[in-house]
Amino acid sequence: MLTGRKYRLDLTPGQAEFAERIGGVCRSVWNTALEQRRTYRRRGAFIGYHGQARQLAEAKREFEWLGEVPGHCLQQTLIDLDQACSRHGTWGVRWKSKAGNPPSFRFPEGAKIAVERLNRRWARAKLPKFGWVRFRITRPLGGTVKNATVSRDGKHWYVSFLVEDGLTTPATHARPASGVGIDRGVVKVVTRSDGRFHHQVFARDREVEHAKKLQRDFARTAKGSARRRRAAARAADLARKIRRRREDFAAKTACVLATSFELVVFEALATRNMTASVAPRPDPERPGVFLPNGAASKSGLNRSILDKGWHRIELATRSKARYTGTCVITVHPAYTSQTCNVCTVVDRNSRESQAVFRCTLCGHTEHADVNAAKNILTAGRAEHAQPRPGARAGARKPRNRVGRKANRQATAAQATAQTEPEPAEIPRP
Repeated sequence: MLTGRKYRLDLTPGQAEFAERIGGVCRSVWNTALEQRRTYRRRGAFIGYHGQARQLAEAKREFEWLGEVPGHCLQQTLIDLDQACSRHGTWGVRWKSKAGNPPSFRFPEGAKIAVERLNRRWARAKLPKFGWVRFRITRPLGGTVKNATVSRDGKHWYVSFLVEDGLTTPATHARPASGVGIDRGVVKVVTRSDGRFHHQVFARDREVEHAKKLQRDFARTAKGSARRRRAAARAADLARKIRRRREDFAAKTACVLATSFELVVFEALATRNMTASVAPRPDPERPGVFLPNGAASKSGLNRSILDKGWHRIELATRSKARYTGTCVITVHPAYTSQTCNVCTVVDRNSRESQAVFRCTLCGHTEHADVNAAKNILTAGRAEHAQPRPGARAGARKPRNRVGRKANRQATAAQATAQTEPEPAEIPRP
C-alpha cells in the first residue's frame, strides 16, 4: 500500500534559494489561475485544468522565470487547485500569501527520483532540476518512491516521499470481535468505552503565558520590519513545538486503538460548527448597544477544543487501521452523553456534571465520558452489523483526479477509500 516518509533536508544555500524561488513561482501560478477561474465564472464561462495547463505552457515560452522551475511542479499546482475548486467551489478556495503559506511543491514522477544511502545517518536524493540533496534518514525508506514533496516548516526544509511498501491490509484483525467506542472531550482528550483514558497536556501553563507574551511582542512591531519577522519566528517556533506534541500523541493513541480493536467507533463531530463564534445580541431598546452574549467564555471553550486535535486523532486511526484491518466508523453524536447505557433512557438531568452520570430512572452511576463512549460503541455495532452493499463502513470518499498521471498519484488513504455511510443513531428498544 502507499505510505509516506518524511525526512529533514540539508540544503546548501544555493539549493535553499532555488527552493524558495520554486515555491514563489508555484504560489504565483496558484493565485493567477484562481483569479482566472473567478473571472471566467463572473462571465458565466468555465475553464478547467486542461485549459489552464495549455496556457501555462504558452506562458513559459514568454516568461523566463516560469521556465526556470520544473514544469511538473507547476502542473501539480494546477491539479491541486482544480481539486480544491471541485471540493470547495471557486469562491471557497483561498489565496496563497508569502507569509501565511510556506513554500511547498511536488515532483510527481517517481521514476526520475533516485535515492541513495550514504551512511547510517545520511542519504541523498536526486530531484529534477535540483540535483542531489542530502537528508537525514531517520527511518528506512522501505519501498519504491512514487513522488516527492519538498516543503519548508519554519527555517528547516523537509522532503516527503510517497512510497509503495508492498504491504496489504490483512483480511482479519488480530483480535476479532473486539470493539471500542471513543468519546473525545476537553478535560480528557480520549475516553474509551472500556474505562481507559488517553490524555496529555500539550501546552503547559508557563508556555501558554509565554505564547501570549510573544503575541503581544508581535503586535507591537511595525509591518514589514525585521523585528516583526523575528517576533513572528519566535511565536511560530513555540506553536510548532506544541503542534508536534499533538501529532505525536495522536499517532501513539491511534497505534494503541488500531492494534487492540477490530472496530473503532468515533462520533461524527462538526468541529467547525462547534468552534464558531457567538452571534452578537443587539439591544432592542438602545441602538448600537449590544447585550452580553457569553463570547469570552465561548472563545475559551473554542481554544480548548482546537487544542485537543480531535480530527487529527481520527485521521491517524484511519491511517493506522490500513495495516491492522481495523474498521473505523462514525456515528451520530446526538444524545450520547444524555442516554443511560443500561436502561437507554434519555434525560439531560442524568448528566449531573462533567464527570458524573447518574440515571434518573434506574440509578446507574458511572463516569459521564465512559457512559457516552459505551453509547457510541452500541450505535457503532448496530451500524457495523448492517453495512451497505458496495461500501466499506467508515471509508472516506475518494478525491477527484485530473488526467491519467494524476490518477496514478492517489494517496494511500484514497487508494482504499470507497464511500462513507451516514452517521447512525443510538438504537432504541
